[in-house]
Amino acid sequence: MQFDPVLIHPRKTAMTAAGFWRDQTINHFMAQALQNCPDHPAVVAYRSDAATPMRLSYKALDQQVDRIARGLVALGVGHSDVVSWQLPNWWEFIALSLACARIGAVANPIMPIFRQRELKFMLDFGETKVFIVPKSYKGFDYEAMVNGMRNDLPFLQHLVVLGGEGANSFEALLQRDDTPALTGPGLAPDDVLLLMYTSGTTGEPKGVMHTSNTLFANLHGFIEAYDLTQKDVILGASPMAHLTGFGYLAMIPLILNATTVLQDIWEPKQALELVRDEGITFSMASSPFVVDMCNAAEAGSPVSPRFANFCCAGAPIPPVLIERARRVLGLAVSSAWGMTECGAVTITEPTRTNEKSGSTDGRALSGIELKVVDADGQPLPTGQTGNLLVRGNSLFAGYLKRPHLNATDADGWFDTGDMAFLDAEGYVRINGRSKDIIIRGGENIPVMEIENLLYKHPAVAMVAIVGYPDARLGEKACAFVTVKPGHSFSMEEMSRYLSENQVTRQYHPERLELMEEMPKTPSGKLQKFKLRESAKTFAQ
Repeated sequence: MQFDPVLIHPRKTAMTAAGFWRDQTINHFMAQALQNCPDHPAVVAYRSDAATPMRLSYKALDQQVDRIARGLVALGVGHSDVVSWQLPNWWEFIALSLACARIGAVANPIMPIFRQRELKFMLDFGETKVFIVPKSYKGFDYEAMVNGMRNDLPFLQHLVVLGGEGANSFEALLQRDDTPALTGPGLAPDDVLLLMYTSGTTGEPKGVMHTSNTLFANLHGFIEAYDLTQKDVILGASPMAHLTGFGYLAMIPLILNATTVLQDIWEPKQALELVRDEGITFSMASSPFVVDMCNAAEAGSPVSPRFANFCCAGAPIPPVLIERARRVLGLAVSSAWGMTECGAVTITEPTRTNEKSGSTDGRALSGIELKVVDADGQPLPTGQTGNLLVRGNSLFAGYLKRPHLNATDADGWFDTGDMAFLDAEGYVRINGRSKDIIIRGGENIPVMEIENLLYKHPAVAMVAIVGYPDARLGEKACAFVTVKPGHSFSMEEMSRYLSENQVTRQYHPERLELMEEMPKTPSGKLQKFKLRESAKTFAQ
């Protein structure tokens, strides 16, 4: 694959001179662990289908990584080739990430919720050479799904099935002992380390490229803000195929030579038991995770005094939840805001959670600048809402094959597409979205994509999808629909139609409202804000 990380060169000299880009890859930190603490626990992986967790020291993890890396090379994977996988939070996820770095391949984790429709685009656009899937997860047969797509994936050379049997199993292909030692170049600091797709909120998903320098600059700033050390034990319950999971729950523990405890299916009672039994000190996820843990603790699940800090990203945190988490769990919940394109841009320091987390989304990490501008690009005063721009060390390397969409100006400012204002101390509040998205449990719903698909239904005359508040997930989706004369449309029919078109279940609207007429301006423009106001009454 030919990558075009065009946003790297303009920043290289300044970011290196400032000490933000350290020219270190994850291979450096693994070598450090093998020298200083080979027997320290690296990964403790709990699986819902296993009685006991898989425990890997840094030495044992390194051995697995070496074997997998040699297996990938034997399959023809070389420098800058894309390796994709659709795995839950299993230890193999982390091992694959490290194996790709060891041979200079590009890691492309994909959320397990995606099905044929999304996968065909992602695997073909990224020219994926090897794709690793579980045989089964949550009762779904991934092997059968991918086999049914093979004719549409011209670049895919190998399907590897974790938990499968026969010649294409993970064990047979990537855990062999008869492959030669590695000899090729590993990952360089400005090579593309990670290809991660956005959720396609404005059309087809965009492939975000990160290098070790762009990603790790952000992670080092995050480590500093939370004062994380090797003594920390981090809970990895949020999906690692999101940047939150990949960066902050998988890479940060490796950078620190600390420990990650993985949970593959979210279950709050078990999570609190892991917190107690494994001595967990920190985690990061969206607010529904905090709500669920509070509920579980109030129902009698254990609470641990070591579990002190939780970074909450994906949507604003209700102030009542911050207070509840402190009272019930003894947990300081910090607000944060970021994007796949630039990682965690802002956080609220743990010492100021009570004061700031309920009313702001934090302030910029070291090496990142924020600016709020009007429609003409002119800076706005404190407290005034405008377009939020970001510039700095963790800005991505560009969109794969689409540099014209990079949305950066001549001075390096990136247009986030969000509306926000800054307070007098530089804390930001995201108070609107110029991109038409709904954030459901930290997952961006591609509204335009689903609307366009529903428009193709023979009964649908007009459709508009908006979000409405939900106490647990932050938002849910409601589809407002006008029906063509002589036709009928129902919630059951909408769900059937979306499933038939291979739309992942998490993108289905939770509610359908049939309208005789949509609210419009005199010129005929749809007034979505009126639908949002109506949808607020559906809040639970």
